[in-house]
Amino acid sequence: MIRASLRYASRRDWADVARDLKPVYTAVNEEQARARLDEFDEKWGKRYPSIAGTWQRAWSEFVPFLGLPDAIRQVVYTTNAIESLNARYRRAAQACGHFPNEQAALKRLYLATLALDPTGRGRQRWNNRWKSALNEFDVLFDGRLTAGRV
Repeated sequence: MIRASLRYASRRDWADVARDLKPVYTAVNEEQARARLDEFDEKWGKRYPSIAGTWQRAWSEFVPFLGLPDAIRQVVYTTNAIESLNARYRRAAQACGHFPNEQAALKRLYLATLALDPTGRGRQRWNNRWKSALNEFDVLFDGRLTAGRV
């Protein structure tokens, strides 16, 4: 939503618009998010009326996000790492053309994942950021993430 919103704003206003939208997607509940969006629209509505309209049109898809725990929310709204990983997976899969079986494809993705941090120095930083989210996902999805592990 931030990226969609910034599409309508001048580049020099991106930092201010993004800062003023942050209270919307970090709100505790729907009522608070609606109030923050109204405040945003009061401030930026004359200059960029399409931004609030974008949020209004996507409101029904946005509201379930507000019900997620904070650790999961942080992972969801910091999608650059996820998008980067997906792009590397696509690149790795397209470089091979086709795979003889599913195991070969999984090996290729595994090697692409290892290539992201070949020295292993970034793993601790990654673990620190994602451990709380992984715990929340495990609770939210009733143990399905760790069901196959012993």
